[in-house]
Amino acid sequence: MWYNGFLDLSVWQLIAAVLVMTHITIVGVTVYLHRYSAHRALELHPALKHFFRFWLWMTTGQNTREWTAIHRKHHAKCETVDDPHSPVIKGLGTVLRTGAELYQQEAKNPDTLRIYGKNCPDDWIERNLYSRYTFGGVTLMALIDLALFGVIGISVWAIQMMWIPVWAAGVINGLGHAVGYRNFECRDAATNLLPWGILIGGEELHNNHHTYPNSAKLSVRKWEFDMGWAWIQLFSLLGLAKVQRVAPIAHRIEGKRHLDMDTAMAILNNRFQIMAQYRKLVIGPLVKQELAKADASVRHQFHRAKRLLGREPSLLHDQQQVRIDAMLAQSQALKVIYEKRLALQQIWLKTSANGHDMLEAIKQWVHEAEASGIQSLRDFAEQLKTYSLRPGAVT
Repeated sequence: MWYNGFLDLSVWQLIAAVLVMTHITIVGVTVYLHRYSAHRALELHPALKHFFRFWLWMTTGQNTREWTAIHRKHHAKCETVDDPHSPVIKGLGTVLRTGAELYQQEAKNPDTLRIYGKNCPDDWIERNLYSRYTFGGVTLMALIDLALFGVIGISVWAIQMMWIPVWAAGVINGLGHAVGYRNFECRDAATNLLPWGILIGGEELHNNHHTYPNSAKLSVRKWEFDMGWAWIQLFSLLGLAKVQRVAPIAHRIEGKRHLDMDTAMAILNNRFQIMAQYRKLVIGPLVKQELAKADASVRHQFHRAKRLLGREPSLLHDQQQVRIDAMLAQSQALKVIYEKRLALQQIWLKTSANGHDMLEAIKQWVHEAEASGIQSLRDFAEQLKTYSLRPGAVT
């Protein structure tokens, strides 16, 4: 019958069709708009790029230049008043409810498009179709859905139109800066969310992405799944994509016992992984040790101590800083490792432009750590010496 559409699908077939179509949209956003256009982490075949441009025009009405510019500005101004959609500034509820509207508002800012929208499509079809008729694509999609699925096609179309505003503009930009876990203490509030990898293409690994924004691969732990990366590998196999950059790999040479320029550059290159190791190998064991020794009346102060003592300082609230100060007042050892953590971060913040100064600062830090009398800190200092830009063997 006409009201069942040309395909006349069963309920389960219809659900499968919706999931396939919305997944293509997610792949277009994460692979084409995000990893390719905004960050140039990979190159895509011209035919694949144009397919995604056409599909996203029909399913989101999204303009490549606008999306790219807004996302680049988000990274450049993250968690400041100039961030187009920071829940830290605008409030989580605002971003969750009006994420798409925040995009539309920022897209009207000519300075954003001029400064952050460089190297985006500006060909005839972009100027005369995609950008000129923003609602033409979504209207065409509505007609196609009605023809294929019948009356229920309007519901299919509504789900397609809501998919990106809800999952990307709302969940990723909202919850991805408010709740979840952090592998790395980058300087903004980005978090990783699980287990929505298939639904949102790996974009839920937001903390990983903000730490290494130019990486084509968003997963870093063995149990993390990046659906977008799986598609990139398939496209690469078919000759449709070429990966340009991924997150650096922390190489270590067992038996290496001296600090040199190669070590200093490796430490700078892998600083986020190294600080994650510091939290795991130094802060964690010492917190456990100090908690066992603490009097029952002050043990509550050590609640979530590992997380707080490893937190990026600029993200600490006043109450959290008060709790840290109270913990450090109870333990000289914790005070030492916390101060050494801050000192290690300051090394690459202040000396990264001068490799020789950084090497000398790292040597001094290692010397002080070895003299601290804290075994976990001494072991970590020894581990620092083993880092290298390249895998290899001691000669």
